[in-house]
Amino acid sequence: MAKILFRLNGVSDDEANDVRELLTNNAIDFYETSSSNWGVSMPAIWLSDDDQFEKAKALLDAYQNARTVRMRDEYDRLKREGKNKTFVDSVAQNPVRFTIHLALALLVIYLSITLVLDLAK
Repeated sequence: MAKILFRLNGVSDDEANDVRELLTNNAIDFYETSSSNWGVSMPAIWLSDDDQFEKAKALLDAYQNARTVRMRDEYDRLKREGKNKTFVDSVAQNPVRFTIHLALALLVIYLSITLVLDLAK
């Protein structure tokens, strides 16, 4: 019976490709499911053979530990060089989108407060 190894929700393409390559290089048989149009089904990498799960899990854990160290080192390097992306950088890059999101958030807060105050009367 198939067993899920790695969920692909919110995973970057490079990480998903690395996991696929890791499994292929170690002769671990897997298949992939994608999300549906409405996001109901779960995108994931599944193992076809349950007997390979322990080996695959150990390989995946080692890969993720190494990736964590690599990503932290890269973040620290960018931070030291002053090249890491901050909130202000994101706002400056897309001011229209930020303004729209802020206006929508304020509208929701206003409507929520108005509803509560109207109900309190």
